[in-house]
Amino acid sequence: MASSYDPSLYLSDLGPASPSACLDLPPTPQPQPQHPEPNGSSDDAQRFVRPAENKLAATGNLEEPVVAAPGGDVGPGRGRKNRFDDDEDDLEMDRRSSKQSALQGDGYGDDRDVFDKYKITSHVMCVVEQMEKLRIPMQQEEAAAAGGSATELLRQIKRHASPQGDATQRLAHCFAEGLQARLAGTGSSMVVPQPPPTSVVDILQAYQLYMAAICFKKAAFLFANKTIYNASLGKRKIHIVDYRIHYGFQWPCFLRRVACREGGPPAVRITGIDLPQPGFRPAQRVEETGRRLSKYCQEFGVPFEYQAIAAPKMETIRAEDLNLDPEEVLIVNCMYQFKNLMDESVLIESPRDAALGNIRRMRPRAFVHGVVNGSFGAPFFATRFREALFYYSALFDVLDTTAPRDSDQRVLIEQDIFGRAALNAIACEGTDRVERPETYKQWQVRNQRAGLKQLPLNPSVVQAVRDKVRECYHKDFVIDVDHHWLLQGWKGRILYAISTWVANDDAGSYF
Repeated sequence: MASSYDPSLYLSDLGPASPSACLDLPPTPQPQPQHPEPNGSSDDAQRFVRPAENKLAATGNLEEPVVAAPGGDVGPGRGRKNRFDDDEDDLEMDRRSSKQSALQGDGYGDDRDVFDKYKITSHVMCVVEQMEKLRIPMQQEEAAAAGGSATELLRQIKRHASPQGDATQRLAHCFAEGLQARLAGTGSSMVVPQPPPTSVVDILQAYQLYMAAICFKKAAFLFANKTIYNASLGKRKIHIVDYRIHYGFQWPCFLRRVACREGGPPAVRITGIDLPQPGFRPAQRVEETGRRLSKYCQEFGVPFEYQAIAAPKMETIRAEDLNLDPEEVLIVNCMYQFKNLMDESVLIESPRDAALGNIRRMRPRAFVHGVVNGSFGAPFFATRFREALFYYSALFDVLDTTAPRDSDQRVLIEQDIFGRAALNAIACEGTDRVERPETYKQWQVRNQRAGLKQLPLNPSVVQAVRDKVRECYHKDFVIDVDHHWLLQGWKGRILYAISTWVANDDAGSYF
């Protein structure tokens, strides 16, 4: 099922390697980096190589899809007007006249029927029927030729692709795998989680490399933890609801900080929500996360409770499922996870809107919402492929700039995290396609429509994030703000955004 897909099964969403981790790898010189526009816009697609003008249709062919025109004709476009519609009345009169002659028994037999077909009926009817006969075999030949062209182009791409090459070669390898799966119709098989291909040690080493080389998760956790800390000041009980908690990498830093709070640490309760795992213990991973966090709290001296929820559909979680306590300050946290929910292009009742509506009814003190800023959730394949190419080219360029090319951990990140997500976006359709990101401006509309109100950014929190990125990471990482969103990007392309929300009638700021 689509809901069980987890593109970051092994590295989760890659949280901090340690509470004090701040590693800086030597940067690789880059030619003429681009910088964001003053208003925070990310329209700098010229930085990245655009795909060829040949457009891949939903079938993987290089021609536009053939769509049936009205009346059963196969035409080159959807809903195109039949240019012979003006003669329909004349054709109907001719058909009636021919039918009446046949009923009167003129005695011409089959030869007369054929003759009538070409002489008595109008010449327009003859042209239409002959075009129908010619068009079908021509389209079949064109489709076969296009399929062959797609296969040949894929071979050419693979000749210039390599999982150990530079950023462009690695990106080409990743996208060639997705295109091959799409042409072969095997993309849906990649939805089901697979056993980890490497050891736990290798996974943790890859996670540490990610956090040392890329600032996106570190900055997101810093923003969220500081925001939650500020929202819970003066409260003796804190309840955090974390959508897709994964391995809980975000919370050790927060727990250590509240342990040092003046007047003693508050009691912390975390409700960890995650997808069920295959097998006889669907809640095993989310429960193990709770046990690890409990050990941290014992070490830090923080009173702690944990509730594990293995939910196949995130949008079904309601306030009634959380055992809410009026004495607790409620915080809802979701870092980049709602991109995997279906939208209204698949289901009339959008699970995204349902999840946001449920959060509003929880009435949290703060809802920290991190989103992937991408446009490759589009239903049209050509558009989706192009936008995915722009997005992932930035991520591959980040690693090529900040991580060594001979690193096995880098290959694991590119293939098991970025690669699996890109393959799903390229090769899958319908409910099998779970990579459906939207831009932060689209999410802003969704959140407001669900009855949520955005809170202004805390300047001190924004400055802390800027300082951390400037101190620990490559100079081409971007931290910007726009419409109360904290934006993160690389060389001008905005890839992630975070903001804070409350229920619309609870919009008093806590800053």
